[in-house]
Amino acid sequence: MGTVLKGTLLNALRLEVSPLELSPNMFTSLFDYLLPKELIAQESIQPRDHSRLMIFDRRSGSLKHRHFFDLPKFLRPGDLLVFNDTKVFKARLLGAIRTSANTGEPRGRDAEIFLLRPTSGNNWEALGRPGKILSIGTRVEFTKKFWCEVTEKFSDGRLLVKFPMASERVIALANRVGHIPVPPYIKTEPQNFEEYQTIFAKRVGSVAAPTASFHFTKHLLRQLKSLGVKTTTITLHVGVGTFRPVKAEKIEDHTMHSEWVQIDAAAAQKIRAAKKKGRRVIAVGTTAVRALEGVAQKNGSVKKFSGDINIFITPAFQFQIIDGLITNFHLPKSTLLMLVAAFVGRQTILAAYKKAIAKKYRFFSFGDAMFIASP
Repeated sequence: MGTVLKGTLLNALRLEVSPLELSPNMFTSLFDYLLPKELIAQESIQPRDHSRLMIFDRRSGSLKHRHFFDLPKFLRPGDLLVFNDTKVFKARLLGAIRTSANTGEPRGRDAEIFLLRPTSGNNWEALGRPGKILSIGTRVEFTKKFWCEVTEKFSDGRLLVKFPMASERVIALANRVGHIPVPPYIKTEPQNFEEYQTIFAKRVGSVAAPTASFHFTKHLLRQLKSLGVKTTTITLHVGVGTFRPVKAEKIEDHTMHSEWVQIDAAAAQKIRAAKKKGRRVIAVGTTAVRALEGVAQKNGSVKKFSGDINIFITPAFQFQIIDGLITNFHLPKSTLLMLVAAFVGRQTILAAYKKAIAKKYRFFSFGDAMFIASP
């Protein structure tokens, strides 16, 4: 099977796609690339819609280089943009060990608890440092009235911690004393919490922002509306797994963690109507893709839904819902890069990334964007 890529991308080079390219049994190393550190963006461009935008034609493979405020030129009336309206909370908590009888460690040692998601009762899944010291029974105090106790440890490094209060109160206190959970490649925590929120942020629960939406401004949305472009919102609370590279030698051996998704009836109806009428459904970000395709995979189509979704989109995946994708440039060997590779092809996306590096695009959460679709 062959794929012809025209234009500037690969100089009309014909790539032969092996059966391996369509299998989940692929080596993680196939998704690696070299990125100069200076191209890792440390903050958003201001205004946000002045970031650069790579236009990627799925049909021809051609590339164009624009700015994000040019996006309306590449959309058409009836297109449906699907945004993730999740809101980040200050999930990174710094405190001190006050009870550590099981380890014999002295009281007062510093510790970090990174909250992931609430479970049953007053329990939360979390990450913790120092991992060896945070044994079962260890209490970590953030303020005198705000603390948690480690109740379980998992082989993958996660913890189960219990608070003396409900999850809503935990989030409220975390937002008061916690830290913005920016990825580890961001060296300085933003001074303003809004710098790590989208303009759509509504439903609290994420430990990472859906960063493809960073590029949208209210002015740009007004332009899109005037052109007849439709929008809707869904929710996927992003987990810390979005930061983590795949460490397994083969991607099929990587363990994905569930994420909480909510799609209301009105949003589901808009999406189904667009598909029925042949209008393009364009996911804004990989989180929107996981929500849409995960629910469709679970229910046969996009319907009203609330619950956990666990989906790993690799080059063997068959997309049911999305016709286009707006996304940032992702980390090497990450599940997000694998998702985009599933949409356009592994060699094709790596060639586009190579071009982006040559043209000094800004990468990762605060970086530039791609719009991938067929015209």
